Amino acid sequence: MNENTDAMAKPDSRFAAKVFPSPNHGERRQPDGTPGRRPDMLILHYTGMPVAGEALQWLCNPVSQVSSHYFVFENGHTLQLVPEGRRAWHAGASHWAGETDVNSCSIGIEIANPGHPGGLPDFPEAQIAATLALCRDICERWSIPPERVLAHSDIAPGRKIDPGEKFPWRRFSEGGVGLWVEPAPIRGGRFFARGEAGQPVEALQAMFAMLGYGVPVDGVYDERLEAVVAAFQRHWRPEKVDGVADSSTITTLRDLLAATQPARVA
Repeated sequence: MNENTDAMAKPDSRFAAKVFPSPNHGERRQPDGTPGRRPDMLILHYTGMPVAGEALQWLCNPVSQVSSHYFVFENGHTLQLVPEGRRAWHAGASHWAGETDVNSCSIGIEIANPGHPGGLPDFPEAQIAATLALCRDICERWSIPPERVLAHSDIAPGRKIDPGEKFPWRRFSEGGVGLWVEPAPIRGGRFFARGEAGQPVEALQAMFAMLGYGVPVDGVYDERLEAVVAAFQRHWRPEKVDGVADSSTITTLRDLLAATQPARVA
């Protein structure tokens, strides 16, 4: 096992009960490949497996080639698997705001939940409270801004859908973790969907790219843009997740941009 894992005698966060080491990690790297990158993103996942213990063992199995920094059980019991200073393997192929090696610049938390394959059950109160406390501690210690607390689905739209539309992002924001604006009401009116093309679609893509999503600005509403819209809805407009850019979705997107980049949004 890697000596950097063995040397972690106690958790980095006081909200983790103990260390349960995973060998699956490496060195954080700058975009130019040099070592020493500091984490400035926090990525939340669900395990997507029926049994929490099996998910934990998989994250610690060298065969799996996956890991996370922390693991939160349904009862709130929290373990640290990888030192925060190390690059855990949780994000996979991903993109956010120009970052393509998200593992090098992020801390990942796996939340035990069967996910969509298991019917997407609610996250228990004890688990949510423990995860919020852990996230707040991480964000404070690493100065992670609210707009860089993200879902796995945000950084890998179409490929990943966790932690899902039942995750309480509003509560986390109210608790000082992550970004939230009140979603615009769902109403009728003009909408954009797969198959459309033109300048309005290009403007929509530009707004998603400005927020951070990895989407080409080519004016074509294709499967990739549909996945980005669904990911956005799953996080910030969870009442209806369908990949259709209705007025509620677009207004909520503009409000989020105004909250993060007020100088760039009229």
